[in-house]
Parts: sequence; C-alpha cells; structure tokens
Amino acid sequence: MKKIAWVTDSTAYLDEELKNHPDVYQVPMTIVLDDVEYLDGKDLTAEELYKRLKSVKTPPKTSQPPVGVFMELYKKLEKEYDLVFSVLISSKLSGTVASSVQAEQDVNIPVITFDSKILTYPLTSLLKKGIALADQGASVDEIKEKLEIIRESNETYVMIGSLEQLHRSGRMSGMQFYLGSMLNIKPIISIEDGVLNTKEKVRSDNKAREKIFNYLNQSHEKYGVKEVYILYGLHKEAADEWQSQLEARFPDIRFLSCPIGAVIGVHAGEHTIGISWNNADA
Repeated sequence: MKKIAWVTDSTAYLDEELKNHPDVYQVPMTIVLDDVEYLDGKDLTAEELYKRLKSVKTPPKTSQPPVGVFMELYKKLEKEYDLVFSVLISSKLSGTVASSVQAEQDVNIPVITFDSKILTYPLTSLLKKGIALADQGASVDEIKEKLEIIRESNETYVMIGSLEQLHRSGRMSGMQFYLGSMLNIKPIISIEDGVLNTKEKVRSDNKAREKIFNYLNQSHEKYGVKEVYILYGLHKEAADEWQSQLEARFPDIRFLSCPIGAVIGVHAGEHTIGISWNNADA
C-alpha cells in the first residue's frame, strides 16, 4: 500500500480527529485587513476576524496560498510519503487548486490535486472519506473516482449573514446590496458545480430557513440523506436552534454543526447559516 499524505487548505474545518491525524496537513489561506496580511488559523481566529471587521477602513480581502508554500510542503513530504492527495476549495472560488497544480510540476512525489467544488465542512467530509477509503485498502484511482461521485451529489444552501460584507468583499454589486438592504431581501445562496448562485430571494429569515429545510426534505425523500452539516459563522446558538428543529423533523438523519471559518467569514459575515449534504455515499 502507498503511504499517502493528505493535504487541504484552511477553509476546511479540521475537527480533533483530523487535527491529530499524523498524515493530514493544512495549508493556510491569507486574509488582508487594512493592508496587513494574516495567515488563516495561525495569526487570526474567526472570532478575532469578526471583531476586526467592524472597524476596518478598507474592504477586506483573501488570497490563496502561494505556489511556493505548496512546493515547500510537497518537497518536505517527499521524504516520508509515496503520494500526496490534496483535497482543496473549489477552483471557481479560489486559485488554491491552481497553486497546487503548479507546485506539482517541480517536486519529485506524485501529487493528486482534487478540486472539491465546495468549501468548509463539506470539503472536510470529502477529505475524511478519502482517508477512510485508503484505510479500507482502496486504490488511489478508486478513491478519486468515489470522491468525484460524492462531490457531484452535494447540495449546499446558505443564508448570507451580511449583504454589506458580501458587497465590501467584492462578491455582490452595489445595486444588489442596495436593493437587498432596502427591501429586506434574504438571498439563499447555493453552490452548484463549484460556483455561488442565488437560488431564491425571500423576504424574511424564517421564510428562507423554511425554504432550505424544504430543499432537504425533497432530497431526503428522493435519496435518503444520512448526514447533514449545519454551517454557521460566529453564532453557534443559531446553529443549535436549527439543529434542534431539524432533528425533530428528520429524526433518521445525523446532524453535525460546523463553523465556516475566517476566510469564508470575510465574505459572508458572522450571521451566516446554512446546511449541506451529499446525496451519494460511494
């Protein structure tokens, strides 16, 4: 069996199991606040970020890890591993995949760069599945094929916590922000084929939440969803409330509550909340 190093970026949420896993490595993204750069998870926690966002003078920015960071890590891994399997944030949301692919060319270890087409805990779930498949003796090609099946079955729906934050970070036009704020419109954002889309626009948080719950109900009736990830910004109590409501409605589904992290929080805001699940479990 090949000894595999598993690499991901800091938009993935690492639970205690993954933090303590000897073969898991995480490459930090960069957050820029008022022209000062911070490494996600090392120089700045999500809690510190949300506090700082209230006083920044210029629009905050994020950037992917440079090619050199991936290259340095991959060269280090050459000494201990036979192969690197990198599971990374959607290539349509970040240049992280491109950085890894470029770094592959200059190292002496095989690297598989896997575009998750997603982010945060749904990305983590793919990483965990890959590790589990490897532990079960699956070949690298089998792992890649099965992760692709799961990836293509994902559904993610989110209520953005701050239209102002989305606008300031460059992800929403001024007109969209003005109309949304004036009319109290709550856009439901979906992630489809790795891209953010406005699924629907509703007029209240309660209506948006009910719409999202109904999306899950439709998929559960069709596919028998087994596990759902509740994604939240800063306020876990809001996620706990959603979890209580969802567990009452779907007692046969396992629900996990997961923070979205600092990099995504730059764009989405601290009150962001949503759910994600996979319709296939290869």
